[in-house]
Amino acid sequence: MDDAGTVTVGVLGSYGGRNIGDEAILSALLDRVRAGRPKTRFVVFSRDPAHTRSTHPDVEVIAWEGVCREDISGHLSRLSVLLLGGGGILYDTEARRYLRMARTARDLGVPVFTYALGAGPLTDETDCAWVRAALSDAVEVTVRDEESKLVLEEAGLTRPIHVTADPALLLEPGDLGEALLRAEAVPHGVRLVGMSVREPGRAAEHLDTEGYHQLLADVGDFLVHRLDAHIVFVSMERSDIRHAHAVVSRMATADRCTVLHGDYGPQQVLDIVKQLDLAVGMRLHFLIFAALSGIPLLPLPYAGKVFDFAQQIGAPALRGVVRETTGLLLAEVDRLWDERPARAADMAARTAAMQLRAAQTAERLLTCLDRIAPRHVVDRGAPVPASTAG
Repeated sequence: MDDAGTVTVGVLGSYGGRNIGDEAILSALLDRVRAGRPKTRFVVFSRDPAHTRSTHPDVEVIAWEGVCREDISGHLSRLSVLLLGGGGILYDTEARRYLRMARTARDLGVPVFTYALGAGPLTDETDCAWVRAALSDAVEVTVRDEESKLVLEEAGLTRPIHVTADPALLLEPGDLGEALLRAEAVPHGVRLVGMSVREPGRAAEHLDTEGYHQLLADVGDFLVHRLDAHIVFVSMERSDIRHAHAVVSRMATADRCTVLHGDYGPQQVLDIVKQLDLAVGMRLHFLIFAALSGIPLLPLPYAGKVFDFAQQIGAPALRGVVRETTGLLLAEVDRLWDERPARAADMAARTAAMQLRAAQTAERLLTCLDRIAPRHVVDRGAPVPASTAG
């Protein structure tokens, strides 16, 4: 610390992995903390330091994967606090990697604050043991949904866990969406339905790829005919593009589809989603962007976090993404479109409530920072006269 107003905050999550949701979390986190404590210095631990530096040139970026404990300890020891999260990072086989860093920080006397993180599936006993060892003495544990709280409790964490909301709910939109869609040759003046797919991966390892590709193809064809719509596949990771093309290849109306290929940042994707009339998707942050844009959305819950979000936002909460649910899914899409005016006000109110909870994470952190390094101020940003300070 250089002075009483400066702290150094480390941020450890799945950053640099080119996932739009994770990058949205990081952007919103940095903006929110800076708004409350402008002098904060950030050290972001990234999977791809070059990418993170290019998108956040005003923060220090450190590579951490494959780095030995001795080398990483030098960076951790400089921190005032280490933020673990946000985003879904605590799941089987992956959790221990992040928690090992958190435990090293605590061994160095650096407080750990979990920032609206997501957890689950988490059943491996080694990972559960790491949860108990690394988070039992964290200064605060905040998670983004009730599902994550339950997962941590079932892993054996007995300390208080506070449920806030995903930091990406605080992302501010711009006005580039129309131009970006025009550059991708998306037709103008027609109804646009956004769809989001994902790869199975470790966070969705039970997903039946062939089955959900055909399911989404059926939904896409239905929407083209029912709404006279054009389908826009919005990728939240580069690997999503391949799966989007796989869905299109199964559609009878493939000529009424566009798979976006641009290398976009989170705000650009949010701007694109604002141009849509309806959203159907799997990726959590695609659905969050739809809620922020005030458009009807139908979540396809491949994991608990998506089901939990569907319930919170008041959207149809289907269970599972399997071909056997095609009829039910089409009926829900049809009803969602017909009921969109009535649903709009309710979804707006629910989204606003979730944004307030998301803001609470930063407020809790700022309170924590005040305890770690009290600043001599009356309120944030207003210095106390020398005669009354301290």
